[in-house]
Amino acid sequence: MDNERFRAYYKAQKIIPDDEWGSFMDALRRPLPTTFRLTGSREIAHTLGVTIQKIYVPLLDNLVFEGETIPPPTRIPWYPDELAWQFNVSKKVLRKSPEFKKFHSFLVHETEVGNISRQEAVSMLPPLFMDVQPHHKVIDMCAAPGSKTAQLLEALHANDTATSTSIPSGLLIANDTDSRRSHLLIHQSARLPSPAFMVTNLDASIYPVLKLPASHNDNRRVVKKTPSQLLFDRILCDVPCSGDGTLRKNLGIWKRWQPMDGNGLHGLQGRILQRAMRMLATDGRIVYSTCSLNPVENEAVVAAALNLNPEFELVDVSEQLPQLIRRPGLTTWSPTVDRAVNTSFNSYDAYIQSLPEDKRSDVKLMETHWPPGNAETLHLERCMRIYPHLQDTGGFFVAVFERKIKYRTVLYIRKRTAEDADPSNGIPEAKKLKVDTDTLMEEPGHECTATPNVDTVMMDADASTPEDKGKSTERSPDVGSTVVCGQSALADPSFKEMPFTFLAPDDSALLACVKQLNLTTSFPSSNVLVRNPAGEPVRSFYLTNSLVKSVIQANDYTRMRLMASGTKVITKQEAARGMDAQFRVLGEGLPVVLPYITSDVIMCADFGTLKALLQNYYPLCASFGEPFRSEIEARGPGSHIVRFLAETSMDTTLSRDLVLPLWKSNVSISLMIDKKAKSALSLRLFGEDLTVAAREQSKKKGLAVLSTGVEVLAVGETRDSEDDREAENDGHSDDDGEVQE
Repeated sequence: MDNERFRAYYKAQKIIPDDEWGSFMDALRRPLPTTFRLTGSREIAHTLGVTIQKIYVPLLDNLVFEGETIPPPTRIPWYPDELAWQFNVSKKVLRKSPEFKKFHSFLVHETEVGNISRQEAVSMLPPLFMDVQPHHKVIDMCAAPGSKTAQLLEALHANDTATSTSIPSGLLIANDTDSRRSHLLIHQSARLPSPAFMVTNLDASIYPVLKLPASHNDNRRVVKKTPSQLLFDRILCDVPCSGDGTLRKNLGIWKRWQPMDGNGLHGLQGRILQRAMRMLATDGRIVYSTCSLNPVENEAVVAAALNLNPEFELVDVSEQLPQLIRRPGLTTWSPTVDRAVNTSFNSYDAYIQSLPEDKRSDVKLMETHWPPGNAETLHLERCMRIYPHLQDTGGFFVAVFERKIKYRTVLYIRKRTAEDADPSNGIPEAKKLKVDTDTLMEEPGHECTATPNVDTVMMDADASTPEDKGKSTERSPDVGSTVVCGQSALADPSFKEMPFTFLAPDDSALLACVKQLNLTTSFPSSNVLVRNPAGEPVRSFYLTNSLVKSVIQANDYTRMRLMASGTKVITKQEAARGMDAQFRVLGEGLPVVLPYITSDVIMCADFGTLKALLQNYYPLCASFGEPFRSEIEARGPGSHIVRFLAETSMDTTLSRDLVLPLWKSNVSISLMIDKKAKSALSLRLFGEDLTVAAREQSKKKGLAVLSTGVEVLAVGETRDSEDDREAENDGHSDDDGEVQE
């Protein structure tokens, strides 16, 4: 774990004082602690926090393994509401210590159902500085694999309860340029179903202008543009980087690191940040972050963006998260221009002058790689640098941007003066300030997207990107009473996502679904979509909020690759023996639909009923005690909702009401949640997995040990094996329960 180029480069940058260098390098060579975050609604997260504090911390306190005292899990002190934890144990301890195996199994099961997010501590920082509110329009420009996206979703859903998901008025777009990684975002969103969520697959540096219908103009003055541009209140730019802040977990970087890595990414990082600046609404906020220590990827990008966009400034967030130990951003640095040795120059001009004249036109470094002459006035010290030795984390960089109010006012006055100028007033035509009348212009107190140097990066709504040249931007036609948004015949043929079709509120299938599931008249039927071009509800219904619907309807998809939208809430259950086809509420969609289900059709059951449903796939209705037996036998076959009331029994406590979907056949019922969710619920309530799947798995493992003599891992342990990959793939299944034929 050493790299001479790494040490020489960062010592030259003076990223830390000389007397801390030894501690810094020692920290980089130690494994990272395991860190995780409690997710979902605040009520669920705090319940899990109490479980860890009252059950697992005492269990693991003063634990001695092979003569060494192992520390129990501890809260991360700077994370709000005590919702982030860490523990520092080796894989050997996890595998051999029964106590830690039990805790690890708990973590794995809760992670699989979305109540815990395994995430590096410093990776949790950017969303915290964004201050997202439920009404905000938010975009995560480089979102995959999605841990920060999940944080942003949680902030958007701050008003959720333990059983019910709110429908926020805002919106979160998670974007990634890699289509495969974009599907990871879709999987991540299933952990917190949100009608306000969209996933796109686009190059963030040329993200197209999205439109909103005129009804969403918010009284802005629009020049030559109807509909208006969608501007975001919060933008996260966690950009691609060289990643040397992750040395503690990505050991391969030690061998391959070289100083030119950051140089090559500098241009892309700058383009993404500047694109975000063009997409930001008045009083909005941008958070730029990397997991790199290199100032060329950090302060150099920030400085270049500020100089190109002087209406922006860095925000001083030193008072936020007071327990977070951080260091200020750098104001000087020396880019390296040679891959083999650390050759650097004091300025871009000095570098150019050092080259032969015939080579000067081929240089790949830009002037922005070097500190600008006004670096001291840009307040780069307001950036945050997180170093591994400060609080046992990875390395990280964060900068927070906002627009200056005064600059916006001056910009507006200048534009209005130029616009009102007239040759008859004695002002020569050549002296008039040229105004781009095809951009949104600001009335006092409203939006303004016009910025200096707009031609360098700004893309107009009708502009073509390099990959779009030669393609028509004609809107996909409407189909009957539906609005079709998705893959166009003119779009990239490699993009195979099914289109998004909103159903009319009086669609016959939708009306039948609303009636059968006893949904109230307040159910937002106009925001229901299906994933096929004809608008026929073949199987599943998705629900969005009104803002997401407006975005989908107002934009064409010859350029924009929309991968997912809203959340799947209802599916059609094909006819079983003697039954008509019926709709059922999905387990993942129940929290969204629950506020629209009439209370009188929700059954109540006790703790014993829940335990029986966890222990059996298809228990007979006649096997339950009263009064639940009579109530379920009186119901017809199909989808039902049951509320398990909070209570305390001899062996455990159900601290809050639990609402879950059931499916009833002619004589039996089934709990319609995923196998992993059943296991996690059983572990949480009983301290062991009582499900049929767990018993079958245990039996298989016992047979495997007897037949082969090979060690079999306990539930929850991880190993790079075929079984583990199979289990991981199973997590992507859409199946959320077994239905008896």
